[in-house]
Amino acid sequence: MFFDADFVTIATAAPGGAGGIGGLVIQLAPFLLIFVVFYFLLIRPQQQRMKKHREMVENLRRGDEVVTAGGMIGKVTRIAETEVTVELAEGVRVKVIKHTISEVRARTEPSKPAAANEDEDERA
Repeated sequence: MFFDADFVTIATAAPGGAGGIGGLVIQLAPFLLIFVVFYFLLIRPQQQRMKKHREMVENLRRGDEVVTAGGMIGKVTRIAETEVTVELAEGVRVKVIKHTISEVRARTEPSKPAAANEDEDERA
């Protein structure tokens, strides 16, 4: 009851050589389906997380309480183009790369311009 490989190939081949493009599409369909599933389950969510992190880093302000990738918690005291100075304790300041900040725990309110404060005082 052993089958010859040639017999199996001949038995499963399309009759008359028909198959061509249609057969190729059917053979590639599972691979395309796997790629689409990977895109929506792995690639797209990662891109969204990266975008959210980039926005968080761009919106850092002085006084924000942040957590670094190393687990250190502190307040932002100075922001440069690629670095942030974080105060871990009174008088203990460290420079960290902006993108190593993994979380903003407490945001400070944006400071209002002086003219806006005067307008609010006059209305009260």
